[in-house]
Amino acid sequence: MLEHTIGFVGAGMMGEAFARGLLDAKLVSPDHLLMTDADPQRRAAVADQLGITVLESNTDLVARCQVVILAVKPDVVRDVLPGLADVIGEEHLVVSIAAGVTLDELEGLLAEGAHIVRVMPNTPCLVGEGAAGVALGQHATQADGDLVGKILSSVGICVFVPEKLMDAVTGLSGSGPAFVALVIEAMADAGVLCGLPRPVALKLAAQTVLGAGKLVRDTGKSPADLKDMVTSPGGTTIEGVKVLEEGGLRATLIRAVEAATAKSKKLGRS
Repeated sequence: MLEHTIGFVGAGMMGEAFARGLLDAKLVSPDHLLMTDADPQRRAAVADQLGITVLESNTDLVARCQVVILAVKPDVVRDVLPGLADVIGEEHLVVSIAAGVTLDELEGLLAEGAHIVRVMPNTPCLVGEGAAGVALGQHATQADGDLVGKILSSVGICVFVPEKLMDAVTGLSGSGPAFVALVIEAMADAGVLCGLPRPVALKLAAQTVLGAGKLVRDTGKSPADLKDMVTSPGGTTIEGVKVLEEGGLRATLIRAVEAATAKSKKLGRS
């Protein structure tokens, strides 16, 4: 368990998911985790659900934390960070999970020498299966990177990449859970169409996606190899694969990740 106090600026869905994952992993205790939010109803709800202190003032949060996680939308980061420039010092580690906001921009909004790390996590961190990309700012140390890696590894996996690849991380693993959710929903609908009760169809579809993902991750085999394991000559699976290829599933998913990546780049220029 970390001795650091971690503060989240923003108690939205992503911040809550990340914080809940840290608590579930027992990496931090509730009294070492703080949040802020502009909405009083949201503050009350998160405080009740997570059992942590949720503050109104970002300045108060920074004063009580060693790690400050910016868990707000990009335009909000640009609004709130200048007001914290005088209170965030070299003793703080600032971690931004705002899509598209570059390290250069973050460093320009804070005092010289600020330790900044840019992270793109995703919502499966809520169940300990997150996938995050990490890029270190110019003043971030190896110890900073190790700390962020420990935080993220407690709720999934993380990979350190050059910042120029963070938009691609955003498009793939940041947006990817929504794409996979659509696949699960469609598979469950198909099961219902073919006669399965919806709860059974959804349970089977979700577990099938989970199991296929773990096979790719844990066996070291390529997706193509694992696909071939279940596509018997003249069998049912190859009939389904043929339909998916005719419908352009592969190309559509590629375009979806590409579009999300392009949007992340656009956010970074706004």
